[in-house]
Amino acid sequence: MDEICALTHKHCKPCEGGVPPLSHSEITSLLAQLDGWVLRGRAIEKSFGFKNYYQTMAFVNAVAWLAHCENHHPDMTVSYNQCRVEFTTHALDGLSENDFICAARVDALFKGR
Repeated sequence: MDEICALTHKHCKPCEGGVPPLSHSEITSLLAQLDGWVLRGRAIEKSFGFKNYYQTMAFVNAVAWLAHCENHHPDMTVSYNQCRVEFTTHALDGLSENDFICAARVDALFKGR
């Protein structure tokens, strides 16, 4: 996917639970809008590769800022030249549109580096 995903223009909505997580068909539809993200259990994830540790940490910090601004925080696994980003909505014990919005924004961040 070379074009900017429409999800990048949305912002996360507060989620305190009380609503069901996305259905499998909703997840499939939203995943089709993303580049390289995969469903793992009740989360979506993607690994990003870098040339060195500095670039990896710059990406991690940029994702942290994005997550802070959207108030939707991923789990990240960091190594020397790779970062795996995983989104889920803990309040729903599943996925919400917020996960896909943030995933699209992380992709845009990565493409813009």
